[in-house]
Amino acid sequence: MDLTTLFYLSLILLSGLIFGRAVKILKLPNVTGYLLAGLVLGPYCLKVFSVEMVSELELISEMALAFIAFSIGAEFKISYLKKIGSMSVIIAVTAAVLATVLVVISLVLIGVDFETALLLGAIASATAPAATVMVVKQYNAKGPVSEMLLSVVAIDDAVALILFGFSMAVVNTLKNPGQASLSMSVVMPLIEIAGSFILGFILGVIFRIPLRYFKKESNRLIIITGFVFLASAAATMLGLSPLLFCMSLGATVVNFVDSAKSIFSLADQVTPPLYLMFFVVSGAELDITILPKIGFIGLMYIISRFLGKVIGSSVGSIITKAPETVKKYLGFTLIPQAGVAIGLSLLASQKLPEYAATIRTVVLAATFIYELTGPVLTKISLKKAGEITE
Repeated sequence: MDLTTLFYLSLILLSGLIFGRAVKILKLPNVTGYLLAGLVLGPYCLKVFSVEMVSELELISEMALAFIAFSIGAEFKISYLKKIGSMSVIIAVTAAVLATVLVVISLVLIGVDFETALLLGAIASATAPAATVMVVKQYNAKGPVSEMLLSVVAIDDAVALILFGFSMAVVNTLKNPGQASLSMSVVMPLIEIAGSFILGFILGVIFRIPLRYFKKESNRLIIITGFVFLASAAATMLGLSPLLFCMSLGATVVNFVDSAKSIFSLADQVTPPLYLMFFVVSGAELDITILPKIGFIGLMYIISRFLGKVIGSSVGSIITKAPETVKKYLGFTLIPQAGVAIGLSLLASQKLPEYAATIRTVVLAATFIYELTGPVLTKISLKKAGEITE
């Protein structure tokens, strides 16, 4: 008997629900249970889901990440940004840059060639917003660390894209002196970021039009879903960043739509099953067989990136005179790494295939470790900061 896609979707939902409840016994966040459900049932453990099936469910990841980015955009309310000033930008930049610098230095010191170290360093700057947002939402965390965290991870992707674009430009120039245009290689990521924000803003302005004619919540939920999916699709078709595009859409809605609060409340109604499926599928994609291959290079990458994020966020907090809890705990919430890092590693592998094996193995193995430990560290940090009570 052939099992249908609907059967697998139901299995994903129910297994995620069961594992999410099971990890509560250990006082772990739901997202850890979802990831474990995917890992156990995935192609590298019990093989209930095949590699082909997991690949076919990629659409779930695209939809979930679109909504995650849209919800992060809500943190860019102008009144709030005026209140914190440049604080979140400076912290995001210092955390990303120091993670990059420490990874590059540590890898070069153990004998990794400079080009590979530079690319891995740039990838290290990225932080996965999905797991972080899930933990904040699950525990209804409120306070300076939670607020700063959502702002920082929103900015983080833009910083990571710039650093990666610059690193790719440097590596291309070193490998092909005289052939690659360093200036164009650096400018292209900036064009991608600017284009994503500008077109996201335009779509956000258009978003207001159907709201005038559709007042019922059910209709507005359809509008929200349609526009979020449109933003992600348009970004992909135009070669822009879906995350930044959807984030810009959310930021425009929160600032220029009168009913913004109810809009985001409605969006929260559609996302729980979507997020659950996303994390179960992400867990199934984690290839546990690569862990023995990670070696000393991977270990140095994991440790140096962790130190870079923690120390970098503390330095940024000191510079901006952020609250004491932000200085002490924010860095430990910036550990998760997934979609953006994997995407950048794939791009590096395609453009520079000679570095593909090392880069992909290190990033995938690190993702496996970060995605399982990151949500737990986020919960512990927010609890110590006094922003969750459970």
